[in-house]
Amino acid sequence: MNNKEFMEKSFFDVVGIGNAIVDVLVQVEDTFLKHHSLEKGSMILINEKQAERLYSSIGPGIESSGGSAANTIAGLAQLGSKAGFIGRIRNDQLGAIFSKEIASAGAFFKTPAINQGPSTARCLIFVTPDAQRTMCTFLGASVLLEPKDLDLSLVKRSKVLYLEGYLWDNSSAKRAFIAAAESCKESNSKVALSLSDSFCVERHRKSFLELIEQYVDILFANEEEIKSLYQTDDFELALKAIKGKCEISALTCGKEGSIILTKQRRFDIKPYNLGLTLDTTGAGDLYAGGFLHGYTKGYDLSTCGRIGSLCAGQIVTQIGSRSEKCLRELMESKITI
Repeated sequence: MNNKEFMEKSFFDVVGIGNAIVDVLVQVEDTFLKHHSLEKGSMILINEKQAERLYSSIGPGIESSGGSAANTIAGLAQLGSKAGFIGRIRNDQLGAIFSKEIASAGAFFKTPAINQGPSTARCLIFVTPDAQRTMCTFLGASVLLEPKDLDLSLVKRSKVLYLEGYLWDNSSAKRAFIAAAESCKESNSKVALSLSDSFCVERHRKSFLELIEQYVDILFANEEEIKSLYQTDDFELALKAIKGKCEISALTCGKEGSIILTKQRRFDIKPYNLGLTLDTTGAGDLYAGGFLHGYTKGYDLSTCGRIGSLCAGQIVTQIGSRSEKCLRELMESKITI
């Protein structure tokens, strides 16, 4: 299949599979993290009892739909891509919030809600004055996602299947992950993976390396994640290690921008400074959304990177992981295609 046929064959530009989570964002001081023995910048998994205890200890927060892959899909939809999401929610208040908000962003979401079992997942995001976010996640109903729950027709009708590394923390979701990737390969579509978190990489390093070798065409990671994957403190060594392992590796470097690698080329992408950084939640997710929007439209990789960088630059200027500004209008005003 040539590139033109690939771009024209599908109904969806990108379909994402991930944890369907409602974020609760609250601004705290560093002392709050110390009091609760939380490591700044980390993401830890907690049980429902821990989630209730932490929730009761905070003041008013902002509740909005989240989840790494879901944020990426919402960003894609706002940019004008045809995007769909697969993830498990419960038939409860948080599930209704998630379903309504991802649909209002313009994404297709029809995974049936469950009527019993754990509640809809939530992520408590503690944002400190330096804009760093520390996340405590109760996965709830998300972990009940199984291969039988997948609508593989969505996967087969997409140009790109986007998967989040956080799914690897649960065996049933992991099986669904592999089933979707195999279905994607059968239809000659592309598989994209976000490593999600350096702590996630540490837990699953060996299987992530196997997954990348067998299935992944497009890899998204930040500097710490890719260094963790290859167990090095030297970013340049990590770049050499990943180069050529995938068709494309898109590696974000915070305020330094990003680097896109293929087997033959390297593109250094500058960051967009659109205002004061308030919250880094969702920056990597929106970068992936911007990049994949450009990729599925057939733009050159440098332009894809600039769209990703622009979306990330916008999301850090606000609290929350869903853009308050229209990303499509922002892209059209800042980037010449």
